[in-house]
Amino acid sequence: MKRRKKIVATLALALMTSLGVNAQSEESNAEFGVKGGVNFSNMYTEDVDDNNVLTSFNAGFYAKLPISDAVAIQPELLYSRKGAELVYDNAFAEGTAKFKLNYIELPILLKLNITDSFNVHAGPYFAYLVNAQVTNETDSGTFDFEDNYDNDDFNKFDYGLSAGVGLDFQSIGIGVRYNYGLQTVGKDREFAGTTYTVPDGKNSNLSLYLAVRLN
Repeated sequence: MKRRKKIVATLALALMTSLGVNAQSEESNAEFGVKGGVNFSNMYTEDVDDNNVLTSFNAGFYAKLPISDAVAIQPELLYSRKGAELVYDNAFAEGTAKFKLNYIELPILLKLNITDSFNVHAGPYFAYLVNAQVTNETDSGTFDFEDNYDNDDFNKFDYGLSAGVGLDFQSIGIGVRYNYGLQTVGKDREFAGTTYTVPDGKNSNLSLYLAVRLN
């Protein structure tokens, strides 16, 4: 875990240093805009799978700061909902439980233009948990509930690695991106002398986005 934190922190420092050195010289070519899209999120323990996917959303702002014609730094500030969804059918009830985590997220990406329109991008992301919500809906309605939690009930900060591909046109861009979380969502708790973590998982999120240039 400490090694992962050092890797993410070192990458972030390198990107921010490049940003400070090169942004001024490329100021006239800087691009600013808004972006948003659909999240397909999950929580994993060891291996990421496609079970229990929650469909949600992300929205926010971005800045593209060129270093050269082919390379740019792209910081973003997003509101992003992550979590997981469980569909169950047992002897007691049939229904769907949803775990929703609402984050303010800051990706810091290195963007490489492979062609004039096609790019790949990667870098670390850092996120702050605003709040969380757990809902349960059964077919019969017997066990329906909705509980809201503040960030004191979970780890307030999340971080991880982002990577994706995109297509940029005159004033819009589209793309797909994957976020691989490195921080456990739940906190360690003790009960009757036993330590446990709820939820004992890390964020995994695939997003499809649309970006609109404003300048």
